[in-house]
Amino acid sequence: MHSVLRRPSWRAVFHPRRGYHASVLPSMVSTSSPEFQTKAAAMDELLKVLETKMYTARQGGGSKAAERMRSKGKLLPRERLGLVLDPGSPFLELSPLAAEGVYPGQSIPGAGIITGIGRISGKECVIVVNDATVKGGSYYPLTVKKHLRAQEIARENRLPCVYIVESGGAALPHQANVFPDKEHFGRIFYNMAQMSALGIPQIAVVHGMSVAGGAYVPAMADENVIVQNQGHIFLAGPPLVKAATGENVGAETLGVTDHLARDDEHALAIARGIVGDLGDASRTIAEPSAIPKDPLYPASELHGIVGTDVRQPFDMRDVIARIVDGSRFREFKKEYGTTMVTGFAHIHGYQVGIVANNGILFSPSALKATHFIQLCSQRQIPLLFLVNVTGYMVGSKAEKGGIAKDGAKMVRAVACADVPKLTVIVGGSFGAGNYGMAGRSYSPRFLWMWPNAKVSVMGSAQLSSVMNTVSKDPFQHASLQEEIDYQSTALYSTARLWDDGIIKPTDTRNIVGLGLALVSRERSSDKSRSGRTTWDGDGKGFGVFRM
Repeated sequence: MHSVLRRPSWRAVFHPRRGYHASVLPSMVSTSSPEFQTKAAAMDELLKVLETKMYTARQGGGSKAAERMRSKGKLLPRERLGLVLDPGSPFLELSPLAAEGVYPGQSIPGAGIITGIGRISGKECVIVVNDATVKGGSYYPLTVKKHLRAQEIARENRLPCVYIVESGGAALPHQANVFPDKEHFGRIFYNMAQMSALGIPQIAVVHGMSVAGGAYVPAMADENVIVQNQGHIFLAGPPLVKAATGENVGAETLGVTDHLARDDEHALAIARGIVGDLGDASRTIAEPSAIPKDPLYPASELHGIVGTDVRQPFDMRDVIARIVDGSRFREFKKEYGTTMVTGFAHIHGYQVGIVANNGILFSPSALKATHFIQLCSQRQIPLLFLVNVTGYMVGSKAEKGGIAKDGAKMVRAVACADVPKLTVIVGGSFGAGNYGMAGRSYSPRFLWMWPNAKVSVMGSAQLSSVMNTVSKDPFQHASLQEEIDYQSTALYSTARLWDDGIIKPTDTRNIVGLGLALVSRERSSDKSRSGRTTWDGDGKGFGVFRM
């Protein structure tokens, strides 16, 4: 049986607002081909594993811990989250699989904390929820890291913070990795002070014990709410007070608050009212610049296009065609540096410049990307990096051709681009290609991974080749290769918060659209305040490009 290939023509469509023609990307994908079906089946199986782990993480500390909370008349953490959010509004959860398998012999689902971006009283907020069903809401090293990442997103995007608090403070056995360093527990409260000074509201709702470092969250908030006979705020609980001073005190005598609530529901209603009264300090997201249009091709086909083997090539245009509005894409320098795809599109009506890999990075590819990134920075267009890169080309010919200098130009452009960057790793992100494609160290506003994605200093095949030159021990080769393969997986990455979460390929359009809406909100807010657009930087430019 012959499969029917869709072969839409390259239709040029004029958009008055944009002032240029955007072409509809053609699709040559055969969904009935054996290759497509094999890739799709492998991706489907990987997603089943992901969904099982996500479901387990959402259960928090399990049924016994949940029943203990209910027996005290408390709502569960995710029930509190559901009540504070506007009904039916989206919630973009961050790093739900944090701490997965990281602490030997201990299960810390989600690192004991729920973080994300949601809508409260019509305003987008960063929400941080202590999960008291997990080790009493204690802070492990990755709990701190996840909390700090949520605050970083709040600060970068000028989003109010709502903290739903019930925490026993630092996990004492881990205090050396929680308490003393710059990016440890104290940084949470430093960030709260800094954001409050910047006019980014800080609101806390205390539902239970808020002890030691946990007490500083409501103490540092601009406004806080406490549930009577249930919430307690104290730097040192009665046992520690007794040990330090010999004084006998009850929990009720310690702490201070602004609003007293009858129960969890009442406290969350008060918090919604506080956010509703924030006024101009918290703007809603900006309207898109174009009318959103669904892609022409179904997102479900992404599974069969990409698959799970990062060594299998695919055309990134087939991915772009299933993400962008109307599958329309105005490609930039299509015939030059062909292993890099660059161009302009809209996602849910928001304009974006796309930088995507179609193979290894040669000098022309790097120069093309550098030029395009500079254009987007000049025009204040956010950048979306779609990553599937093995790295920059090596070898004497490439070195003589200037790959080191040209690759450095691209890396510099990514580092200094004065617009928000969003990154989605859809395949491999290896070596210096990770830097050039806005990896975590280059501070994208958001970084998401597909479940098949891999991040490593090099691929396992290259690793094996390198090891053969430095060691003749085959056992060492196999052991190291297996270790690197494991450490490069998306699950290993997300457990350590090297990304903002693993997402389903079919959700990419909507999640990226939410991210663009948030950064567009910031652009609108900045323009209204100062008459000009400011983004990540301060107009400092790109520095010196080596020629």
